Amino acid sequence: MPDVPWLHIVGIGEDGLDGLTPAARTVVETAEVIVGGDRHHGLSDRVTAERLAWPSPFDALIDTLTALRGKRVVVLATGDPLWFSVGARIGRAIPPGQIAYHPQLSAFQLAAARMGWSMADLETLTVHGRPVEQMIAFIQPDARLLILTTGAQTPGQIAQFLTSRGFGQSRMTVLANMGGAQEARYDGTAQEWDHVVPAFNTLAVDCIAAPDAALVPRVPGLADDLFRSDGTMTKREVRAATLAKLMPMRGALLWDIGSGSGSVGIEWMRAARSARAIGIEPRADRRAMAAENALALGTPRLDLREGIVPQALENLPAPDAAFIGGGLSEATFDAVWAALRPLGRLVANAVTLESEMILSDLHAKHGGDLVRLSVERAEPIGKYRGWRPAMAVVQWSLVKR
Repeated sequence: MPDVPWLHIVGIGEDGLDGLTPAARTVVETAEVIVGGDRHHGLSDRVTAERLAWPSPFDALIDTLTALRGKRVVVLATGDPLWFSVGARIGRAIPPGQIAYHPQLSAFQLAAARMGWSMADLETLTVHGRPVEQMIAFIQPDARLLILTTGAQTPGQIAQFLTSRGFGQSRMTVLANMGGAQEARYDGTAQEWDHVVPAFNTLAVDCIAAPDAALVPRVPGLADDLFRSDGTMTKREVRAATLAKLMPMRGALLWDIGSGSGSVGIEWMRAARSARAIGIEPRADRRAMAAENALALGTPRLDLREGIVPQALENLPAPDAAFIGGGLSEATFDAVWAALRPLGRLVANAVTLESEMILSDLHAKHGGDLVRLSVERAEPIGKYRGWRPAMAVVQWSLVKR
């Protein structure tokens, strides 16, 4: 027998109860318990019901809700509860058959309408309760961004990110209290941004690149000089080939073993929405460099951990892909291969003869692709030019089936 929804999650806008459909308004008006923030309670203050604020810590929300089962419970959220909102968090913990969602127009839809932008032609992001730096990965020429912000200071921070990367001419618009009597709009450019804006706002950015703007695409193979490094990093061309075999996918987890400057983990996270990476690196100075690179390139959630493999791999969440750039051994391979999820991708690179021998033996036992990558760059030789070869890299890759 299917579950009967006992929990209703209702999206509400600045126009309060008047903006709800009749069915959603009835759900709110007949609730016994309403859970939400102060703003949500204020928008529905004419309803008489027990009121609960968001719990602290917020992770206690699920326990709070499940303890209320048997009552008519409503959670109020802003706009669409399943679009960067609390509904998704609740839906991961409570079976979907027990929840009824009542969406309202989202802040993204309202902002797109105010700007006259097509939703199909822009990126929707949130930095609400998240590191602001993660929007950096989306700064591209001619990109249009709609961003749910963290507070009044966020547009200024984003203006600085844009300006420092040669996008100071980008047009910025802050929209606040959309759909309500106090709706407000603030326009300007990133390089001249000086507005004081309400804390609850949505930011629209029309990215405009100057001739000297930094070009930092999300396609793997970023220039080496974008990373701070002590020289022991996977170089650009090899890194692009490595990421192609690792196959970044939305929400997927990478183990970056011997992460060094973090270049592979950072490019993995940039290449797919919500992609995650755990970087394992025994040296503190390299972990510090990797953390600095992650902030600068828009992946502040790169998870860097100290440890020696294979012991450091114990108790980590199972990965969708793994890159062995350091600490290569048959024991490390065995631990990684056992942990990889079905269809997991493994890539290992070697530059020394000893490491090549390990990869050759593993390839003989397990199959996969074994290739040798060689890169040469044109450099001056006196008044002429010639090809200078970099160290060749032997790369082994295979998919767990």
